[in-house]
Amino acid sequence: MTGFNTLIAALATGLAAGALLAAPAVAQGKPGVAGTEAPKAQAQPKRGEPVEIEIITFGPGLHMLRDDTSPVKDRIKSMAENRPSVQFKACGNTQENMSKAESKKIPLVTQASMVPSGVVRILELQEQGWSYVRP
Repeated sequence: MTGFNTLIAALATGLAAGALLAAPAVAQGKPGVAGTEAPKAQAQPKRGEPVEIEIITFGPGLHMLRDDTSPVKDRIKSMAENRPSVQFKACGNTQENMSKAESKKIPLVTQASMVPSGVVRILELQEQGWSYVRP
């Protein structure tokens, strides 16, 4: 994608609204192709320039995307409907551990999709030039 990419991770430290804020980085070139990597300099998006945001939850932060415990379920639904460039990802490792601890299946909000590991997903996106913003 041309434009800006932003990665936001909702950390195990809580569900702060700050997890929804971003400081985008310029993303150009092709990751892994010599001489085309994204520049390291930070930049602010220009008005109207596309921005992708991926909110990745893991540890206790997964409660944000749990259908049965999310304190922000309505906000997530609204954001997903009004901002298609915002994606919500849930850590599969955390969901599995919570499921074992609670002896039940952990339901996610319909707007969330699963990634095998939240931390690995963060690393993958950083390697692609995304910025990691945390509360």
